[in-house]
Amino acid sequence: MPTRRTALKTLLAGAAAMSASPGKTIAETTEKMLPVTRNGKIRHAVCRWCFNDVPLDDFCVFLKQVGIEAIDLVGPKDWETLKRHGIFSSMCNGAEINLVDGWNDPKFHAQLIKNYTEMIPMVANAGYQNLICFSGNRRGMDDETGLRNCVEGLKKIIPIAEKHGVIIHMELLNSRVDHKDYMCDRTPWGVELCKRIGSEHFKLLYDIYHMQIDEGDVIRTIRDHHAYIGHYHTAGVPGRHEIDDSQELYYPAIMRAIAETGHKGFVAQEFIPVSKDKLASLSKAIDICDV
Repeated sequence: MPTRRTALKTLLAGAAAMSASPGKTIAETTEKMLPVTRNGKIRHAVCRWCFNDVPLDDFCVFLKQVGIEAIDLVGPKDWETLKRHGIFSSMCNGAEINLVDGWNDPKFHAQLIKNYTEMIPMVANAGYQNLICFSGNRRGMDDETGLRNCVEGLKKIIPIAEKHGVIIHMELLNSRVDHKDYMCDRTPWGVELCKRIGSEHFKLLYDIYHMQIDEGDVIRTIRDHHAYIGHYHTAGVPGRHEIDDSQELYYPAIMRAIAETGHKGFVAQEFIPVSKDKLASLSKAIDICDV
């Protein structure tokens, strides 16, 4: 039997060959290859938008072969494709308005409540559990007002999430580089929001890339606040590219810290590859995180 290393090498060579043979798909070059078996301490996922140029059917075949269980940030129109390939939807989207108009501003509550009231049952009926949300931008608003507004709006949908077994995740994003003025840009603010909501059906999506930029101290933060974190994203700092030794974060140690907390959810790769062989970069990222 081929070793794990040999199998992966063959798989990536097949994917590379596909790019040189326009008539072949990833599915045709990989479907008979031996899938890679992962260690099981980290549940691996990947964000769809970072690899949008790869057709979804082909992408799913590749993910199965390299030991990635799930895809983040796909909505209902893609769920049937994922199911056909045995790939899970690890973080659903489609209920949010956008990244800047969120729960911290009451003028968006009516639309958000309608959106989430409709989407939560859809997520549950599809067999999924996680649904993303965003705080929105400050627009001059102070932290306390933002917290109160978020609690007021979110408490209208949390009973629906509880009823359907869905967990609403608010993503932590940096406000220094990528998302200027975003409110949920510090873990303590997000943790306080979780405490005020007071439900196991509201958690934080801790984006390691974003929080390295805005606050650092990633491993200590994970250890101290893991009870409020339901999901993780990765990327290299600076630049949001590959998570290899070209950037400053040491992901094997971060993944060990996550595993030591007993995290049962997913860790999703959300880097923008700069390598010409994007799929090889993705597979390497999973190797790095597969502690």
